[in-house]
Amino acid sequence: MVLPNISKAKYWENFEATDEDIEFLYNKLFELETPLKTNDLVKLLIKERIRIEKEKIEKINSLKDDIYLPKDDYEVGQRISFPAFNPSQGKVIAKRPGNNPQLGSFSVLEIEFLNGEKKLFASSLAHHELNDTIISPEDDSAFDFDNTFTTYRRSIANALTAQLENNEDLVQIAGYWFPRSLLVDIGAGYLNLAEAVLEVADGGPLTTQSILGQIDLPSDSNPVLTEFSLNYALQEDQRFDEVGIAGETLWFLHRLEPEFVRSVPEYLKSEPHADYDSSYYKAKLAQINADVFDDLETEDDVEECFSEVTVGIIYPHWRAGTLPLSNCLESLFPTAYEAPRIRFTFIDSETGERFPGWVIRQYRYVYGLIDWYKKNDVVPGSLIHIKQGKIPGEVSLSIGKKRPTREWVRTGSTDAEGKITFKMLKQLISTEFDERMIIVIPEPDEFDQLWKKYKDYPLLKLVPIIFRELAKLNPQGRVHAKELYSAINCVRRISPSHTLHLLETIDEIEHLGDMYFRIKI
Repeated sequence: MVLPNISKAKYWENFEATDEDIEFLYNKLFELETPLKTNDLVKLLIKERIRIEKEKIEKINSLKDDIYLPKDDYEVGQRISFPAFNPSQGKVIAKRPGNNPQLGSFSVLEIEFLNGEKKLFASSLAHHELNDTIISPEDDSAFDFDNTFTTYRRSIANALTAQLENNEDLVQIAGYWFPRSLLVDIGAGYLNLAEAVLEVADGGPLTTQSILGQIDLPSDSNPVLTEFSLNYALQEDQRFDEVGIAGETLWFLHRLEPEFVRSVPEYLKSEPHADYDSSYYKAKLAQINADVFDDLETEDDVEECFSEVTVGIIYPHWRAGTLPLSNCLESLFPTAYEAPRIRFTFIDSETGERFPGWVIRQYRYVYGLIDWYKKNDVVPGSLIHIKQGKIPGEVSLSIGKKRPTREWVRTGSTDAEGKITFKMLKQLISTEFDERMIIVIPEPDEFDQLWKKYKDYPLLKLVPIIFRELAKLNPQGRVHAKELYSAINCVRRISPSHTLHLLETIDEIEHLGDMYFRIKI
């Protein structure tokens, strides 16, 4: 029996969706009149591919002529079947010795097909991939649906999604697909009613069912189709924002979302990418990255965190009431199929208090902690313990609360000339903290002015100013890279690798080892 396509090496591993596949799925969606998830489409497609290949095998078994295999020998006048061709039947009209020293002894056949077309084929060729055979589909794991879906569903889904997204006849919302032509028409009046419903609910979030129940949209057709059609209409209207976690559709009125959800806080806007290779600093970052999870480090090797992580907060995130969404931390927070903003629930591990949070995927930060930071006396350098919630859409956090004590810590302020300065002062600290990152800012409004003042100040000049302010705080005049990273971020948003690059670039600063630096003597 000739080896079917599905049995060839890496058939499923190298899966590519064809136009025929997309047409099959489109017709299936048309037939079912029900939106389906990507994984459901993957299941349908795997089953269809297996069915087609089994039909080919049945067709081969029904052929009366010999099936062509390169290893076999054939005679002039003999009829042969070629299952991959149409027409598939041909006749040997000539035979001669082959001439290729690399292949050894073999023959060349001239085949005339039923339509008069003539082609050349090798015979008596011992080594050729077309000589591979199988006994039956039952003996080949490539025909096993459960095994194929379990092993390859993710790679097949990725390949399929890329093709589906390029098809204008299909639409997607929250991971579901459906033909555009079957959508129920949702008039502007119903969208205006949906806006009013959300406004009464303080912007949301509300499920689609909740909105449907209040706008009296006719549902004579398939109710699932009606819900999908409303979802799509809301998605295409800029007034509405889909903010549900993966697998859950929730709507929010965009204009009523918090300011720092609709726009990036000024404190989180980073420097344009400096002309340096950030990958060069990967190994060095490991020496300062305890408690440092920076959203600007996009080339971080660590793609996933453990289920619980401790993060040291720098000034920009403290001031904006946010957390960094680094490659690692991203795995702890809810995600979505498409939504750029996701609303979820924070839970205070100490008090059980629940309050809303927002994942801003595009700009890599999590918003919703301004009040919580104030309530818990969080300062730049405080340690925040983050843990995945027990159910999707929830994230627990705590400050590892300790009894308030007075500690000697770096304190930021402005001098008489309005310039930045740091001093070691006793401050009442109520949280666990990173000794190298902590900087208490008693008057944040003063630092808002510094942020504006130093906005366009050259970093090559600004870094030495801040470095000297930190160096005067200890007798050796040494400054650790993490200390500078935390301090420079009080007035400019830069990454740890950019900080290291500046330390190595500025001539008046020298490295002492173990990430300590000093002004050259």
